[in-house]
Amino acid sequence: MKQNDLGRFSDASFLILSSLATGPKHGYAMMEDILEFSGTRLEPGTLYGAITRLERHGWIEALPSEDRRRPYRITAEGVMVLRKQVATLEQVASVGKKRLASLEGF
Repeated sequence: MKQNDLGRFSDASFLILSSLATGPKHGYAMMEDILEFSGTRLEPGTLYGAITRLERHGWIEALPSEDRRRPYRITAEGVMVLRKQVATLEQVASVGKKRLASLEGF
């Protein structure tokens, strides 16, 4: 089985926070950045639904519009949430690697 056959494992909120960790971006720029670093293409409805939830939690905030485009930036609370999520994913990946190592005979 090829890796791509498994599909894309992603969470839109995690991907958006990761994208905004490099600086403010508007929606289209986030979609392009996320596609580049993760191979995941977020549809506009998914992206903007997640942006709304992230704003409601206070993890991102909108900046003044630039030419009809509204940029967003990650907040200090959003950085803490992203750090925690990255640490959790690193732990899960570590356990997964160890368990896969025990299956070397397959």
